[in-house]
Amino acid sequence: MDVTYPPEAEAFRTRIRAFLAERLPPDWQGPGALPPDAREAFACEWRRALAAAGLVAVSWPRAYGGGGLSPLEQVVLAEEFTRAGAPERAENDLLGIDLLGNTLIALGTDEQKARFLPRILSGEDRWCQGFSEPEAGSDLAAVRTRAVLDTDEWVINGQKIWTSAGTSANWIFLLARTDPRLPKHQGLSLLLVPMDQPGVVVRPIVNAAGDSSFSEVFLTDARTASGNVVGGVGNGWPTAMTLLGFERGSAVTTVAIEFGRDLDRLCALARQRGVAGEPRIRDALAWCYSRVQIMRYRGYRGLTLSLRGQLPGADAAISKVIWSEYFRRYTDLAVEILGLDALSPSGPGNGGARVVPEAGTPNSPSCWMAELLYSRAATIYAGSSQIQRTVIGERLLGLPREPRREALR
Repeated sequence: MDVTYPPEAEAFRTRIRAFLAERLPPDWQGPGALPPDAREAFACEWRRALAAAGLVAVSWPRAYGGGGLSPLEQVVLAEEFTRAGAPERAENDLLGIDLLGNTLIALGTDEQKARFLPRILSGEDRWCQGFSEPEAGSDLAAVRTRAVLDTDEWVINGQKIWTSAGTSANWIFLLARTDPRLPKHQGLSLLLVPMDQPGVVVRPIVNAAGDSSFSEVFLTDARTASGNVVGGVGNGWPTAMTLLGFERGSAVTTVAIEFGRDLDRLCALARQRGVAGEPRIRDALAWCYSRVQIMRYRGYRGLTLSLRGQLPGADAAISKVIWSEYFRRYTDLAVEILGLDALSPSGPGNGGARVVPEAGTPNSPSCWMAELLYSRAATIYAGSSQIQRTVIGERLLGLPREPRREALR
């Protein structure tokens, strides 16, 4: 396999390196080296710089204010931003730009594009995703949230859970049942709903590390305009699958870059602790290296498919199993290397309080413990490993389908 980049991609790399050299401070050590207040201020200034350079929505066509970059240029951009330690995008931007924005460009009406796309770019509208529910996680088509048309508005009642970045969002795109008489994969619609209204209540969910990146969202007679339906009324399932296809496609070519950076940190930790030469640790590090390389080459394969205009399909389940189980394995190894220091990650007398990573010390016990606790959910969110293996077995290997609950009654 030839993985060398063509000359035009390397020319783009040179341009991105010049941008980074101009915009990042000479002594830049990454956002983690900044105090929290300074980090937030720099993130805002960084977003403005990206917007001015057309690098906020790099996958969008230029006609909609995006960067118009090819998939290969997007990979080069991710490589260089990772190499320089540039600030990561806010999660609201990931959801608004990569998921909803691309879906609106593909399936939205002219009115929806004209209204929402500029506000996503400016950051005026901050989005979160309302798909999962207490009784509809991996079985997304079982959502119970309902929307009823009342003249020129939808009235929405229901509950969403595991809503990423819900506390900082002012809009939510959600899947609701608009015709309960139809089978569960039918009668669904994808609605765009403002959150700044009395009918929407957001309750943070505190995780094991003390963070509240997830939320519950309760909708009680919440309202949105009748025209805020993406893909058409009753077409929520294929619209949601299109949106999730963009989610998978945006990650397949960059996940190895991000995990490769973390593997470098892990190897540095082993050297710092004087255990890099121990056979068992070396074997574990070699396993981690092999998985990063597998992700890298699967990323190149996904890039090839993307360049041919193909969206990821069931094959994406393989990548999900690999990266999510790797995430848990390498953080386990980091804590094993830390040994007893991992028991008090935030200093003596932490007493189970929030694990706060120390600024400027990416290999501190607190940083690794925060990642370890977050990684526990990796094999569950975005499709559990059990569901992914079922997809691999049934849709890729052609194995017999598992008996459904209805057939066992």
